Order: sequence, then structure tokens, then C-alpha cells
Amino acid sequence: MDYVVRAVRAGEWERAREIRLAALRDPAAPIAFLESYEDARVRPDVFWRERTAGAASGEHVRQFIAEASDGQWAGTVSVLVERPASEPGFGEAAEVDQAHLVGVFVRPGHRGRGVVDALFREAIDWSWSLAGPPLVRVRLYVHEANTRAAKAYRRMGFAPTGGTLPMQGDPTAQELEFEIRR
Repeated sequence: MDYVVRAVRAGEWERAREIRLAALRDPAAPIAFLESYEDARVRPDVFWRERTAGAASGEHVRQFIAEASDGQWAGTVSVLVERPASEPGFGEAAEVDQAHLVGVFVRPGHRGRGVVDALFREAIDWSWSLAGPPLVRVRLYVHEANTRAAKAYRRMGFAPTGGTLPMQGDPTAQELEFEIRR
């Protein structure tokens, strides 16, 4: 199957909501996402419209989707732009100009077909192309028990930094920081 990787469009909020809810129903969701399906499914339409419009504009965040030849959204990743002068997001405050990949999800029927690689290539290329002070690195966090994701990130060139954060809601578990530098 062929895939087209592109940025989400503001008017696609219903599809953006659907793939997010699918991600939150995935068996790995409890260790992959900070949000629960139950919380996300009750959010009003205006939330999804605003979230998708923000992710389409690309000023501080950009969401990419992989669209299969049958029209289904096979996967998604979002990029958060973090600058030292910005408010801290997830993880520690940025010490350098960087991008942060979040919300990584590929539907089970599309896994193992290069979808995550294509999504990451697009997200990283977009990050390096931003105007303003150039970004120094792209980072992400992965739960210590999410070995499948960690293996994929290593294969794509990400390396552990040694940085960790306690898992939100489970202080006995760790989120491991990975990065790729320019």
C-alpha cells in the first residue's frame, strides 16, 4: 500500500479526532500517551477544531498524517517547537532551540510498512526547515517498558540522552529521553 505523508489541514478536525481516539484505544496507550480515551472522547467539537487548526498552522506545533491509498489515515505524529524563552511543555524546559515529537501512532494494520519512518522523516525535515534560530535537536520521550517504540526510534537514528522523567500518574516508572541532532 502507498502512503502520502502531509500536514493535517484545519478542516480535518473530525479525522484528527478519530485517529487520536483510535490511538488512545490501542493496547499500548497507557504507556504511550498522557491522555486517556475516556477524557478525550468527551471533549467538545470546539476543542478538536482549535487543536487541529493550531496543528495545521505550524507556528508552534505541526501534526503530520500518513494517508493510505484507500484514504484511511494510517498514522500520525505531532511536532512541538520548543525554544528556551518558551513555556516548558512536557518534560524539562528547553535549554536549546528544539523540536519535540509527540502523539506517535500507527494503526496496527499499517505497522511494519515504513509508516513511522515516513512520518518521522517529514516531521524532522520540517523541524530543520523552520525559520528563526535553527533547531539544534529533535527529542522525544518513550516509556521504559515501550521497547517496541524505543527499538523503532533507535533504528531511525535517535539515541538515548540519559535524561529521564517520572511517568505521569506512575512515579515508579520512567520516561526515557531520546534525541537526534542536526
